[in-house]
Amino acid sequence: MHRYSVNDKVALVTGAARGIGFATAQDLYERGASVVLVDLDAEATVLAAKQLGDRAIGIGADVTDPTAMEEAVARTVETFGRLDIVMANAGIAPELATVRVMEPALFEKVLDVNVLGVYRTVHAALPQIIENQGQVVVVASVYAFVNGVMVAPYAMSKSAVEQLGRALRGELALHGASASVAYFGFVDTAMVREGFGSSIAQRFEATFPSFLRRRLTPAQAGKAVVDGIESRAPRIITPQRWSAYSVLRGVINPLLDRRIERNAKIQRIVKDADVAVAEVRPIRPA
Repeated sequence: MHRYSVNDKVALVTGAARGIGFATAQDLYERGASVVLVDLDAEATVLAAKQLGDRAIGIGADVTDPTAMEEAVARTVETFGRLDIVMANAGIAPELATVRVMEPALFEKVLDVNVLGVYRTVHAALPQIIENQGQVVVVASVYAFVNGVMVAPYAMSKSAVEQLGRALRGELALHGASASVAYFGFVDTAMVREGFGSSIAQRFEATFPSFLRRRLTPAQAGKAVVDGIESRAPRIITPQRWSAYSVLRGVINPLLDRRIERNAKIQRIVKDADVAVAEVRPIRPA
């Protein structure tokens, strides 16, 4: 597809009060786009938009609420006259725990925000994206293709988002619009710091090869997204070192699954995580 300049375009970014969402909004703004920042924390979102300038507004909205997302799109069009780009970035991650001991309400909330929240954001924006031959970006993760041990709902959600983005790209082509799937490795955001802040999480992270644990800054991730939008890339994978894994996942994953099952160090970490949560929240017998 031809190059797609974001200059003079209008973009809506969720999860935009901080982290990757804000960094992407900032990069879009600096390249000439008008930007609507959407986040659950209305006050923080309005303040974040003010940091960017007159071509940015902040809206407090819950991505799991379809009416709220429709209203956010309507306000975008009312303010700027159109919507060309939507980035469904809002997401949450649980602290590491096994499926057996993770609180069911938390497990389901991760799926609600990370899957249905992405769908509801995109669905509300699609009429404008199609009319303006624009661009959708859905945010998956390298957890779309690595083993989700101890973060099962997060990995499930990112696999689902990957499939949504791929389907959208195929469906939007006939309208002259497109979709990209963004896959990030470890990015230095509050979500990652909190998710990998416990001693168990740090022990588990240490089992990854060191070159895969290096963390990007949100600014690097945001730049990668906007570069991907401007090239209408089907996949935005950053750091690039994860690209080879993505291509070879069918070969690598069975080997790594076997390693997780048989590696005594990893199994000890899983056991400790299981016990630690179960001590706080005893498991009721079925």
